[in-house]
Amino acid sequence: MTPLADLPPADRHRAIAAAFTENVALVHDWDLPTPVEGWVVRDIVAHLVNWFTDFLSAGGQELPPGPDTQSDPAAAWQAHVEGVQALLAEATDESEFSHPMVGTHRLADAIDQFYTSDIFMHTWDLATAIGRSPNLDPAFAAQLLDGMAGIEDLLRSSGQYGPAVAVAADADPVTRLAGFIGRDPKWPNISLPGR
Repeated sequence: MTPLADLPPADRHRAIAAAFTENVALVHDWDLPTPVEGWVVRDIVAHLVNWFTDFLSAGGQELPPGPDTQSDPAAAWQAHVEGVQALLAEATDESEFSHPMVGTHRLADAIDQFYTSDIFMHTWDLATAIGRSPNLDPAFAAQLLDGMAGIEDLLRSSGQYGPAVAVAADADPVTRLAGFIGRDPKWPNISLPGR
């Protein structure tokens, strides 16, 4: 199996989204709490669908409308992921995406850089919330962590990441990434109903 880091953007999105989708299919209670403070499970799906739809729209790319994320999160996710994958399938080396906040990129690179990694990180949240092991690629987690560590001040000041959570010095890359983005790898530290 080709490592995630070596895949082209369309294939990397397909693989990472498939892992998230696998967890979506196992959700039995969309109101379970998550490692993201104040969020329940449906909020993870809503976040990924809504922010990226708005991001694309700001750059002139529209996704087909899908089901409501609150009433049918699973269907909303499926429609969304199919729409993004279709964009990637149609993108060429000349397909540009210009966003007012992040500038101009190849469309596939913009999706890869700004979105696919977000699915990867939120897979940790979703899997953890439903009591599963995240089973994330440690090499890709290490790559993300290396890239983010260089812009930590910018990330923290954006308000998108909480304070880092300390982890053991010998923690694996997935655990270190979770701690870096403000997740407690030992969450929930209590027994939750339904988990």
